[in-house]
Amino acid sequence: MTAELGAFALTLALALSVVQTLLGLFGARRPALAGAANGASLGAFLCVAAAFAALLVAFVTSDFSVANVAANSNTAKPMLYKVAGAWGNHEGSMLLWCMALTGYGAAVAGFGRDLPLALRSRVIGVQGALGVLFLAYTVFASNPLARLIDPPIEGRSLNPLLQDPALVFHPPFLYLGYVGFSVVFSFAVAALIGGRIDAAWARWVRPWTLAAWSMLTVGIMLGSYWAYYELGWGGWWFWDPVENASFMPWLIATALLHSAVVTEKRGALSGWTLFLALAAFTFSMLGAFLVRSGVLTSVHAFAVDPTRGALLLAILGVASGAGFALFAWRAPALQPGGLFAPASRESLIVLNNIILTAATATVLLGTLYPLIREAMDGDAVSVGPPYFNLTFTPLMAVAFLILPFGPLTAWKRGDLTAAGQRLMLAAAAAIIFGLATFALVSPRKALAAGGVALGFWLIFGALTEVAERTRAFRAPAAEVWRRLVGLPRGAWGMTLAHLGLGVFTLGAVFESAWKIEAAEALSLGGRIEVGAYSLRLDSVRTGEGPNYIAERGVITVSRGGREVCTARPERRFYPTGKQTTTEVALCNRGLDQVYIVLGERRAGEGGRPAWLVRGYFNPWVQLIFLGPLLMAAGGLVSLSDRRLRLAAGRKAA
Repeated sequence: MTAELGAFALTLALALSVVQTLLGLFGARRPALAGAANGASLGAFLCVAAAFAALLVAFVTSDFSVANVAANSNTAKPMLYKVAGAWGNHEGSMLLWCMALTGYGAAVAGFGRDLPLALRSRVIGVQGALGVLFLAYTVFASNPLARLIDPPIEGRSLNPLLQDPALVFHPPFLYLGYVGFSVVFSFAVAALIGGRIDAAWARWVRPWTLAAWSMLTVGIMLGSYWAYYELGWGGWWFWDPVENASFMPWLIATALLHSAVVTEKRGALSGWTLFLALAAFTFSMLGAFLVRSGVLTSVHAFAVDPTRGALLLAILGVASGAGFALFAWRAPALQPGGLFAPASRESLIVLNNIILTAATATVLLGTLYPLIREAMDGDAVSVGPPYFNLTFTPLMAVAFLILPFGPLTAWKRGDLTAAGQRLMLAAAAAIIFGLATFALVSPRKALAAGGVALGFWLIFGALTEVAERTRAFRAPAAEVWRRLVGLPRGAWGMTLAHLGLGVFTLGAVFESAWKIEAAEALSLGGRIEVGAYSLRLDSVRTGEGPNYIAERGVITVSRGGREVCTARPERRFYPTGKQTTTEVALCNRGLDQVYIVLGERRAGEGGRPAWLVRGYFNPWVQLIFLGPLLMAAGGLVSLSDRRLRLAAGRKAA
């Protein structure tokens, strides 16, 4: 009965979204209708939440009469992964998407009470229209609560690769980011309908963009970390098309955050900011299509159903097509905004936006070109890391070079020479670290040393901006402290985000350039050398887990004859799905990691059993995951700034 109640609640949410759309769009000038639209948005969210709760109950109780549970769970699976199974599949993930979508609509109704009535009503109406599209798709094409006429005694279980703690939290954070851009999209469409795009509109958009961007940053990081230690290949990013699907909206949202600042502060770039607001959610919907359409083959993909993929493509076409058609109609009437000199903060942000959008275009081309080529002539081609390294990396290197100049350059008319003088110490320190890396780290790699210098340039540039704001080394200590504690949270958030970008750059460059890999079939007592570390296979025993059988190795890691850690990698076999996975062992050495994988059993010398052992030395790899956390923390700190909270809807006293 629980599943039927959930299905009814989901259908009711669809009906309420239709009401929300009509009341929101037609009640912009009528407070009573606008208030009813608010109530409908809250009701839609509560109904979707009830449907999701019903799905969770079905998974937790192993109700195999629900088709989704029978296909993605079984009684032997640990409880944590039974819960995660609710969104670890196509149907459940779409329900999670709908819950986030209606939740954001309810949040606008609840926290946007002091927005202009017409704007808020239209935003809720557009959000309701998006809800209608995705809820209709879920109810009629991907119902997660559909019953089976002849239920099995036991289910098939979730893909073993997805039975991991990082994959428990990765989709919720990712969807809070993906779907968060729907609010930005709704603000853009509502502003185009009303014909008013100004500094106030940019202030209202920024908090929602910042929240979605921060969540998406954490979601991408968790997905990257999962791929790093769960797939056993030793890397953290492969430019997989599904990875790119999450990265493209992140790049566009980063450009939008900076562009919205110009619109807010100077009243300029309003048309461009609107375009980016529409594009951010368009790329999110494109990601949903790529993951669920079957056009991509990836461990990250949710579904391979072309019919449902065509429906998602239709949703993408209707939603983004309507938004951009409205933009094309209204854009010529937009005011050009304030003027600014070529040497100004506005110009640097424009240059930043051009680079970010060009970088997004390169990723989009590399992702879609193989699909387009195969559709046109049937030839299967692949676009891998060499293409992205050649096109994307130089663009971002230029963006990183100019980034520290932005906060130190004045609005409207700045002095780049003066900003450069303030950054001289940061530049000198970055060059010293780059040269030291080239001289001391073996083998010598000039480009990698330049990348290290670039990472330190970002870090020292961010610290220089704080020093300039507080007059460090130029004012008395008491005055510096007063200024330091008085800095607005928005300034601290920007500093943290730029610091995080520098930290990530250091980790990515160091790990990519000086990673060491070795592989060898080892019998018990055998050794393999991985850089300065020696790995000795001590034992391999067979054991049982909750729903798998495992070979568990014990490997001693030593350096210079001294034991530094004991690693316990595993090789697991899941009888239900007849799948084999590897569980990586990580030996942390400061910022570095020794990464160990136990492979298949084979015959060794003298007929003794041997196991393929692969080891990687990944220097500074932990900075790769620390950097995005700092960036997301910077976004959340900025979001807590009182000025942004006021911009979200509250009126100042």
